[in-house]
Order: sequence, then structure tokens, then C-alpha cells
Amino acid sequence: MLKHCVFVKFRDDTDLKSRARVLAGFGELVDKVDGMLAYDFGPNLDFENKSQDYSDGFIVTFRDRAAHLEYENHPRHQELGKELVSMCKGGYAGILVFDLTVT
Repeated sequence: MLKHCVFVKFRDDTDLKSRARVLAGFGELVDKVDGMLAYDFGPNLDFENKSQDYSDGFIVTFRDRAAHLEYENHPRHQELGKELVSMCKGGYAGILVFDLTVT
């Protein structure tokens, strides 16, 4: 399995409703992308006070890299990705992506 972890630095002028809408939107693809198994998102709780710049994030669980590629190329993902970039501090630089292979 593959865990696709995304952490974002939303611009201060991006309201909470817009943040939640775009993040929830990625979850719509669970039933549309074969091999996209789970989607979770929420605000950063930062219990260790090490990632305060990243306000929110999401984690997608994929069956394998092929499913991840299907997700990457899905038109809805690309649409939401552009919107997310426009909402982040520094655009694309305001997004951290970390992919892990897990058993």
C-alpha cells in the first residue's frame, strides 16, 4: 500500500469554509479511482510544536503506485490541485507531499 501525505500552508485570507470544501473534494475520488482505498483530512494539531506553518493536511491510502497515478491524472484531482495551489502561501511551495510505502 501507498500513503500519500499532503500538508498545506493556507494563505491567511483563505476562509475555513473554502479550506474544508477543497480538502473534502479530494475525498470524492475514493469511489471514482480504482485502488484509492481511504481519504482523511483535517487541521494540524501539532502536538509536538514542530509543524505550525502547516495548518491542514490529508492522507490518501492507495492500493499501489498504479492507483496513485490514476488519481494524479484524474481531471477532478487536477482541478482541485490547481485550486489548492491558489489557496496556499507561495502557491505550490506552500504544499508538502510525502509518499510512503507501507505493509
